[in-house]
Amino acid sequence: MKINSHNEWDKLREIIVGSATGTTAVIEWHRPDPIDRNVYQEALDLCKKATPKKVLDETNEDLDNLAEKLKNWGAKVMRPNVHDLSKFFSSPFWSSNGNNLYNVRDLNLVIGNHVIESPSHSISRFYESTALYDIWYKYFEEGFTWISAPKPSLKNDPLEPYFRNDKERKITAEDLRHQELTKGRLEKLHKLTENEILFEAANTLRMGKDLLYLVSSSGNYKGAKWLSSVLKNKYNVHTTDQLYRASHIDSTVFCLKPGLVLFNSKRANKDNIPSLFNKWDKLWFDDVAPPSEDELNLQKNIRDKIAKRLKELGFNTNLSGMSSPWVGMNFLSLDKETVMVDERQINLIKFLESKKFKVITTKMRHMYTQGGGIHCATLDTVRDSVYESYF
Repeated sequence: MKINSHNEWDKLREIIVGSATGTTAVIEWHRPDPIDRNVYQEALDLCKKATPKKVLDETNEDLDNLAEKLKNWGAKVMRPNVHDLSKFFSSPFWSSNGNNLYNVRDLNLVIGNHVIESPSHSISRFYESTALYDIWYKYFEEGFTWISAPKPSLKNDPLEPYFRNDKERKITAEDLRHQELTKGRLEKLHKLTENEILFEAANTLRMGKDLLYLVSSSGNYKGAKWLSSVLKNKYNVHTTDQLYRASHIDSTVFCLKPGLVLFNSKRANKDNIPSLFNKWDKLWFDDVAPPSEDELNLQKNIRDKIAKRLKELGFNTNLSGMSSPWVGMNFLSLDKETVMVDERQINLIKFLESKKFKVITTKMRHMYTQGGGIHCATLDTVRDSVYESYF
């Protein structure tokens, strides 16, 4: 089939499911001096300890099970071509390794018959999209528009603190609930500079001729401007910076079908939702299950400690953070009546069923430390969708 996916809800035909194979902790080096051999070896050893084999085996088991359920439902499933993520790569300004190929949606935006490779602010993700090239080349035989955004130099740190200091930060209801669900953790907030075009595909919600782009710590205004210029007059790119202060949009806004949208009510409210949805019916939910004890213990007892040591050695790493509890709301629509949800999210399952949706459950044991839920770990390439406006 040809690539064709205009929205999040039409009947799913073909999809990519991520992989945990080769996952490693990120170690980025931004200093002008070379890395001492002994320091580098210690960092590599720490990376292995931070990604226990048992965790990766369970993650792959869950992803394989997810893929099998999608096949049984009737979709064609493809998987990324895993490369060696532990290898260091460099630019004139920095060196880094990779991280994982779990979140295949994050950097690859499918809009109709377009595939747009997005320019992440994360150095470790510089070559991540190449793991899908074998898939894209097969689709290329049928023809599609394949675009890669300009690669940012990232010679300067693109992340700025959201607040000048801890005292300036006002703790919100979302923050309090976040702490309650994670036994005291508080999400670190940043924003992006506007020096370069920066955004990740998962910042964008697709609704036919209209796209909602979240300005956040993983997408800046320059990125939205570039995306709009590439899509020209065929698609409308709407920006919002009011819904969510951290990263991707797909744990905050979910378009379930034309005219029906679900909001994360710990982030969205009637005063900050985009006017685009004024005439749509709205559902509100935030009662997610907390991260499991296993995930919280892995973060506290292993990842946090290793992150501290890597910082002492001079490396930046991704180990000090985990996905917010609301990644439990990160689900996948298979059609207008059917959704796939993490089996631990009992309240969300009951809520969706009460709204007459059929729910298929699947297990995602390590989505908080892997950085994404079911929607993040999948990328729909073909749906029974057409180019049309829903507004």
